[in-house]
Amino acid sequence: MNPTAYVHDLDPVIWQVTDSIALRWYGLAYLMGFIGGYFLLSWLSRRKLYPVPQDKLADFVTYVAIFGVLIGGRLGYVLFYQIPNHGWSQFLADPLMALRVWEGGMASHGGMIGVGLYTFYYAWKHRVKWVALLDGLAIVAPVGLFFGRMANFINGELYGRIVSPGSTQGMIFPAELSQDPDLFVRVASRIYETPGLVDKLSLSGVAVPEHMNAAWVVDRVRDTPAIKEIVSEMMQDHARYPSQLYEAFAEGVLLFAVLWFIRVKFPRAWNGVFCGVFAILYAIGRIVCEEYREPDSPFSMGLTRGQFLSVFLVLVGVAFLIYAFKTRQTVQECTFYDPEKKNKEESAGKTA
Repeated sequence: MNPTAYVHDLDPVIWQVTDSIALRWYGLAYLMGFIGGYFLLSWLSRRKLYPVPQDKLADFVTYVAIFGVLIGGRLGYVLFYQIPNHGWSQFLADPLMALRVWEGGMASHGGMIGVGLYTFYYAWKHRVKWVALLDGLAIVAPVGLFFGRMANFINGELYGRIVSPGSTQGMIFPAELSQDPDLFVRVASRIYETPGLVDKLSLSGVAVPEHMNAAWVVDRVRDTPAIKEIVSEMMQDHARYPSQLYEAFAEGVLLFAVLWFIRVKFPRAWNGVFCGVFAILYAIGRIVCEEYREPDSPFSMGLTRGQFLSVFLVLVGVAFLIYAFKTRQTVQECTFYDPEKKNKEESAGKTA
């Protein structure tokens, strides 16, 4: 039991435009990740540390974001989490759910696969080294991962496991009420049974529904101190690790610092080194942080789904390092072929 546990009461909505349209922290996090990635890649491109020219970067980052991160991340969520958790029936009944990114549900491993596939096509089209393209994205990807995990925390989702007795790290996440019917019933009963509370709330403009749900309680925690106090009291023994913050540090801050240091300190580092370091360190950080995160999918061979997928990511990282050692090529040796520019030059030559 942790009597001083902080009750998570952050609002995932920044600005509610209409009943169905809102500006959310989750969407802003993706936008900040893409913008941050663009400016960092632009800085690298100006210093000949990335093979994509500056005038092509905006389009490149946009397509990576759409086809790689968003579509890849969403399909990864469906394949790695949605179908294993709920079976094929729900997906077959509504296959378009795989495209509804705005409804939430993204998988970082799926995003990595999506980025890999799109950049492979881009590298073929522009006759540039695929691994050199991936290296730059590996360096800036932790920026997006950091913002994404912070958005997870603001949303109160993907929270951690219940803290060890006596731990001071525990936080109460009211969103848990939607996953634990028994706990929700106890909290709802306390709200109804507290003498004078329903009348007091009604007089203050807060209508208490006859049949409340978990979402109503979560919303009231944010704007009604009396409800927040009840949730705090009833959920003290459900205080959980803020695993989103642990992942934001491991996958974002720490990983970016290491990769950026290597890129700047060793400008002629071999192609593949950054992909290898990213994959291995990300996997290690994810495996460790998953020990504090509440599993959101069935276990595989005694590992959480995130840990299981990360084991394969370590192997991918080792493969990239082997590639780097064998080829010993640097980004400065890469050339970028622009088919549109080539066609214009040929047309001008014929006209002349």
